[in-house]
Amino acid sequence: METLKSNSSVDAKGLACPMPIVRTKKAITNLNPGEVLEVLATDKGSKADIQAWAKSSGHQYLGTMEEGEVLKHYIRKAGENEEREAATFEPVASNDDLLKEMDSNDDIVVLDVREPAEYAFGHIPNAISIPFGELEERISELNQDKKIYVVCRTGSRSDMASQVLSEKGFSNVINVVPGMSEWNGPTETKLN
Repeated sequence: METLKSNSSVDAKGLACPMPIVRTKKAITNLNPGEVLEVLATDKGSKADIQAWAKSSGHQYLGTMEEGEVLKHYIRKAGENEEREAATFEPVASNDDLLKEMDSNDDIVVLDVREPAEYAFGHIPNAISIPFGELEERISELNQDKKIYVVCRTGSRSDMASQVLSEKGFSNVINVVPGMSEWNGPTETKLN
């Protein structure tokens, strides 16, 4: 397969969210504006994560090439007038806030934006599974009139997903932090 020229490369193979983004953020600070960073990852969700992070931070997501199990993501560093601090979604709820809301309100939606395998091995009961990378194409499955709590493993993908929902006209969206990595409420598994 053809190799694209990049100015620097970062290895995030074998790492799950949010580590590919963490390594990307760190590596891109060492580049000059206009230079290209190659990120090697094996986490299938990293494509949507890196694409959304690049968009929110002002860097240019160039594309992804697949070589077997390895995803090669390419990001062009923005110039000073293009780059911006990645936005953080508000409002935010803690895991305990979500547990209390689940006990007192039947009319909420819990949206789990993790990958299908993560969801299968343990999720909040009745949570709707729409992986972050599929959110825009499946957004019609969600009711805009409901209060939607968005969860992922750490609060990173759910932050980006909450921003997407807000941009699409959803007005009652709450990002749950830290999410499933520290969830101590009820869970279900869905293994076929």
